[in-house]
Amino acid sequence: PSYSLRCYSTQPINTNNNDDKEVASDVKHRGSTKTKRAKSMARLIDTKTWSPHLESTLASLSPSLSKTTVLQTLHLIKTPSKALQFFNWVQQMGFTHNHQSFFLMLEILGRNRNLNIARNFLMSIEKRSGGLVKLEDRFFNSLIRGYGNAGLFQESVRLFSMMKSIGVSPSVVTFNSLLLVLLKRGRTNMAKSVFDEMISMYGVTPDTYTFNILIRGFCKNCMVDEAFVFFKEMGRYKCEPDVVTYNTLVDGLCQAGKVRIAHNVVKGMFKKSADLKPNVVTYTTLIRGYCMKQEIDEALVVLEEISCQGLEPNAITYNTLIQGLCEAKKFDKIKDILEGTRGSRFIPDTCTFNTLMNAHCNAGNVDEALKVFEKILELRVQPDSATYSVLIRSLCQRGNYERAEKLLDELAEKEILLSEVGCTPLVAAYNPMFEYLCGNGKTKKAENVFRQLLKRGTQDPPCYKTLIMGHCKEGTFKAAYELLLLMLRRDFVPDFDTYISMITGLLQNGEPLIALQTLEKMLRSSILPRASTFHAILAELLKNGYARQSASLVTLMLEKGIRQNISLSTNTVRLLFSSGMRDEAFEIVRSLYDNGYVVEMEELVHFLCLSKKLLEACKMLLISLKKQQSFNNDTCNIVIEGLCKVHKLSEAFELYYELVEKGVHQELSCLKDLKVSLEAAGKSNEAEFVSRRMPK
Repeated sequence: PSYSLRCYSTQPINTNNNDDKEVASDVKHRGSTKTKRAKSMARLIDTKTWSPHLESTLASLSPSLSKTTVLQTLHLIKTPSKALQFFNWVQQMGFTHNHQSFFLMLEILGRNRNLNIARNFLMSIEKRSGGLVKLEDRFFNSLIRGYGNAGLFQESVRLFSMMKSIGVSPSVVTFNSLLLVLLKRGRTNMAKSVFDEMISMYGVTPDTYTFNILIRGFCKNCMVDEAFVFFKEMGRYKCEPDVVTYNTLVDGLCQAGKVRIAHNVVKGMFKKSADLKPNVVTYTTLIRGYCMKQEIDEALVVLEEISCQGLEPNAITYNTLIQGLCEAKKFDKIKDILEGTRGSRFIPDTCTFNTLMNAHCNAGNVDEALKVFEKILELRVQPDSATYSVLIRSLCQRGNYERAEKLLDELAEKEILLSEVGCTPLVAAYNPMFEYLCGNGKTKKAENVFRQLLKRGTQDPPCYKTLIMGHCKEGTFKAAYELLLLMLRRDFVPDFDTYISMITGLLQNGEPLIALQTLEKMLRSSILPRASTFHAILAELLKNGYARQSASLVTLMLEKGIRQNISLSTNTVRLLFSSGMRDEAFEIVRSLYDNGYVVEMEELVHFLCLSKKLLEACKMLLISLKKQQSFNNDTCNIVIEGLCKVHKLSEAFELYYELVEKGVHQELSCLKDLKVSLEAAGKSNEAEFVSRRMPK
């Protein structure tokens, strides 16, 4: 049993009762004009973009805005940001907000996790109201709870400190709100300090809710002795424990294994007050405690006590007891219990049968579990995801995959996993079945069930790998890639094997672009594959003519310090030139040389000359000379002679000059042609420079 403890004070809070009565009256009479008007306005605001046209329409719907209409409209608007726009607009229209509308707006923002906006709104209340509405504790209480519900307990503490610093005195509701937030986060020492501050510094008297929060919080944090101390302190502050107090303490004691002490506490309730009596929750908690210790006879005594007190056990009571009997393997006693419930209000439900089936499966009696399943169908009790998962898992463990698959088909067809009824399904329970299906060419069927589980908000990282590997095995690599993307969006990181299987399969299937994208995601997951993986992707990109992507991958390899393959690097540059990407080609060459790598320069130059890209060939040789790379004279002869023929004499002379500077010009056979071309072009100085260096 779980308990929902309020953190509101039993003490009255000053509010405008007239406004409350007006709103309550309008809510009660749904057919009233104001309510219809509020619904119409809220519907418009939710469906339309906020604009001057919308403002004009709203103004025509409600020329004069009453407090009731404004409050109801705020309640009905679904989007917090639009509610705030409406709040601001009505103020511009002349409506005067009061404590109630400011508080409601703050609650709307806080409930929907718009917490920074809510805090800014809180601090602007006095300015917005022109000083008419003063900050008071309930405004801060709302936001303290909001931060707490979002798990941001430190922000709750900061807000509490801010509240005190600006002179707003915390009330018992404030302290209750903060204590609830701190204890939910396990901050027991801070909670003690806040309680001491409440008593000693502010003189705020705790109420029953305060102690209920403290007792529950310390019990949940396995500090039942400290909870007992607070229980004993209640009388000192004239706080009478109620049934929630006792139930909370009993639950804490049972969780700590102190069931007999808990039982004595329950017996003490009768002595405390004539009006204070244990309820079904109290006794059910005791039954669960005894069952946890496998003291079944004591649990059965408590069941009899319930009847003696004129109470009737409910479904939770019986299911708790049946679970205890199952764990103790007392199946005959379960039959007696169920037979004894005939004629009572209790009817065995899905939970009852699931408990029985699970117990039989754990004991290795799968056939008995299947008989219980048949009984469920016979009695027309609605099975849930747990019903099927227990059986499917056990059948898989026994190797009866055929029967398990039939149950899985039934589960998927009925879309039981999508139902909000019953417990939340666990993906891990279906993993053995998924492994079987993915290993036998039925990955699509497994993924169908898996996606139904995802829609219920449940997921399991190993299951992603099972399905991805199954798709890779079956050659459905695009489906595998979609699952990989889904996995990453859910902040799960695929492992090395998953990534490599995906990349290998995609390359075999002629999908180098998706393989490259997978590699990039692999690197973002901080997983670095071997150099051979990079080379394999680059080879396929080049084969398919993807110039830009090939250049991108070479650059990525250089950034990651991956060893280059000279043949692949050369082919990348060649493809870039062929694709008209001249600048990118030169950039790749420079980067390769800057990082200590080279390309097959002579091969590239010959390719460029054949492609009539003589200027590019000349530039490639100049880059090579600057990087001290050697090449044969025939290559230079071809380039210089070609440049002379197309009258690019400045470039031809520049290349020759660099060769002279490097001392590798003596054996050139093109010098006569170069000299004649320079003279014909009137470049006598350059011709003379060549002539002086020509061999005699």
